[in-house]
Amino acid sequence: MNPITSRFENLKQLEHGEFDVLVIGGGIVGSGVARDAALRGLRTALVDRHDFAFGTSSRSSRLLHGGLRYLEQGRIGLVREASLEKRVLRDIAPHLGDPLGFVFPAYRPEGRPLWQLRIGVKLYDLLCSFRNFGASRGYSAAEIRQLIPGLNPVGLRGAVRYFDALTNDARLVLDTLRSANAAGALVSNYTRFISTQRKADFWVVRVRDERDGREFETRARTIVNATGPWAQGLAHSGVALRLSKGIHIVVDRARLPITDAVVITEGKRILFVIPWGERLIIGTTDTDYRGDPESVETDVEDIAYVLKALNSAFPTLQLQENEIISTWAGLRPLIANPDGSPSDISRAHQILSPEPAWWDVAGGKLTTYRLMAEQTVDKLLEFLRRPATRCRTAREPILAAADTRFSGILPAPFSSESVSHFVNQEWALTLTDVMVRRSGWHYYHPDAAIRACQVAQWMSEVAGWSAERTTSELADYHRLVRNRPQKTAAPER
Repeated sequence: MNPITSRFENLKQLEHGEFDVLVIGGGIVGSGVARDAALRGLRTALVDRHDFAFGTSSRSSRLLHGGLRYLEQGRIGLVREASLEKRVLRDIAPHLGDPLGFVFPAYRPEGRPLWQLRIGVKLYDLLCSFRNFGASRGYSAAEIRQLIPGLNPVGLRGAVRYFDALTNDARLVLDTLRSANAAGALVSNYTRFISTQRKADFWVVRVRDERDGREFETRARTIVNATGPWAQGLAHSGVALRLSKGIHIVVDRARLPITDAVVITEGKRILFVIPWGERLIIGTTDTDYRGDPESVETDVEDIAYVLKALNSAFPTLQLQENEIISTWAGLRPLIANPDGSPSDISRAHQILSPEPAWWDVAGGKLTTYRLMAEQTVDKLLEFLRRPATRCRTAREPILAAADTRFSGILPAPFSSESVSHFVNQEWALTLTDVMVRRSGWHYYHPDAAIRACQVAQWMSEVAGWSAERTTSELADYHRLVRNRPQKTAAPER
């Protein structure tokens, strides 16, 4: 189907339709709610003012994990919940869950004691009902130096190894939305929620097509606010958030050719060094953020912090800023708690109904999004007085692209066929949609800015762009990457 016609038909159905639930927000939580609601027979629509997965849901550490470090905070229930969910996601989306070992070194006199780590990883396996992706184990100092060459030997006591999984956060959103759409949900990106009023049994909702500026109304019996960092800004919202900023950098894996992820510590903070194909993802920071969610970005202090931690853990590495291929910055929409550092704030989620037929879904984490959606839809069914239909999302596979070249943890093959798929099958409307969220080329390739010129040409052919539109799309993308680090040859040693 022609993408312009498809979008036109979607907006037409949105304007003239009446829905059981309107989901505001096309990130991981919103997509999960839309999928679950549609699978349980609710007439479902979802809108997002930006592209799908524009915010937090394409800027995470890309992990399905139980949260080992939450054990020392005593949050056993949270770890148990997330540990079980990571297995569920691996089962329903095996193309988006790649089991990965994590090596956590222990140092003396600072850091977590080795005995504590050994107990912790065994408890971690237990909380996963001994169905983790692999059995944990301990290593002596001599064994770990052989396993992870270059690791700082000073004070090294040994290490433990446990398992989580690598995912593709934006791809998880898109495939969940494709599953929702296949189940009957109407989804529309670049469609902004403006306002709403409750009239009789419906919300009358005003929305705007951000592509052409046209405003219109739709009707929904219930509304779910799943807008992440933007959630407390909606007029009917009752949620209070504390935003925490996290950044990641991407470098060439040849500089540190590890096969397992490595956990490094900087004070109370934990950072990960994660193998990602020919690259490494390194992060994350965890600092309070009080600015506009639209404006979050990586700054020089963030990069310096991550590089310092990395080079301290691997003293002979001495990675330089000019070797960074790409970076990203995102916001964690944590439930507000004025006490303690952001690292100490619970990642538990919250589902609130500040007024009838409106629900705020906030907090949580990528790994628990399916459970958050299930609990939300349970509440919708109760309010709508519908039969308590059993949730299917823990068993029903998430729809993957028929051609695996387009859907996986690593970036898609760089080809015109990929671009055609993203435009025709995955709602990509802009060059940035394809480069950043559909393909991952923006983060993976050092010459992404050059490749974008070819992608823009392919998109112009698929979507029928004019020369002026193509030029405008390139300008928009290059504004996005204006502060992107430029990778140069590594200094000789």
